[in-house]
Amino acid sequence: MSQNNFEEESVEQPFISHLIELRSRLLRVVLFVLVVFGGLSFYANEIYTILAGPLMRYMPANSSMIAIDVASPFFTPFKLALVLAAFISVPFILYQFWAFVAPGLYKRERRMILPLLIASTVLFYLGVAFAYFVVFPLMFQFLTAAAPAGVAVMTDITKYLDFVLTIFFAFGACFEVPIFTIVMVWTGLTSPKSLAEKRPYVIVGAFIVGMVLTPPDAISQTLLAIPMWMLFEVGLLFSRLFVRKPDDAYADDMALEARLDALEKQEDE
Repeated sequence: MSQNNFEEESVEQPFISHLIELRSRLLRVVLFVLVVFGGLSFYANEIYTILAGPLMRYMPANSSMIAIDVASPFFTPFKLALVLAAFISVPFILYQFWAFVAPGLYKRERRMILPLLIASTVLFYLGVAFAYFVVFPLMFQFLTAAAPAGVAVMTDITKYLDFVLTIFFAFGACFEVPIFTIVMVWTGLTSPKSLAEKRPYVIVGAFIVGMVLTPPDAISQTLLAIPMWMLFEVGLLFSRLFVRKPDDAYADDMALEARLDALEKQEDE
C-alpha cells in the first residue's frame, strides 16, 4: 500500500466514524421527539384549548373559533402536539449536540459553550412564556376590540396556530440577544466598547424588528422591542467577562499547533 493511499484511508476512517456517530445521535433525537409526541397526542385537543385561551377570553359572547378545512379539526391539534414535543425535547437535542462536538473542543471552549447552550435554552423558554402570559392577553384584547361594528370575530384554528407559533418563535429568538452579544465579543468580532457606541442603532433596530415580526399594533411591537433592548444591555454587561485576551489567543494557537504535531506523528507511525 502506498503512502498516499494510507493517508487517504486514515483520513476517511475518522470522517466515516463521525458520520456514523452523527446519524446515531440524530436517530436518538427523532425517536425521543416521537416518544414525547406519542404521549402528548392523547391530550392534543386539551393542549390546543390551553393555547387558544388568551384569544377566547376576549372574543365576543356566543362566538367561537372555526375550522375552514374539513380535516383541520383533527390535524391542527396534532400539529401543535408535534411542535410542543420538539419544544420539550430541546434540552435533549442540545445534549446530543453537545456530546457530538465536545470531544473536538479545547477545555476552555467546553467551559464556555456549555453554559451558553444552557442559557440560550432558558432564554428561549422565557421568550415563549413572555409572549403567552404578557403579550397575548394585551394583543388579543386590542385586536378583538378593534373589529368594526357588525364584524364577527371568528378565527380559523389553523391560522391561529400558525400565528401564535410565529410569535413564539419571534420572541424566543429575540430573547437570545444576550447570547449573540456575548458570542460576538468572545469570538473577537467586536468589543463591549464598540457595541456600547452602537446603542442608538440597536434601539432603533429593536423597534424595527418588533414592527416586522409582530402584528401592526403598537402594544405588541413595544413589548418585543423594549425587552430586546433590555436584553442587549444585559448581554453587554456580561460580555465584558468574555473579552478574549491576547494571551488566550496565543494559547489557542499553541494548542492547535500541538494537536497538529500529534496528528502528524500518528500518521508517521
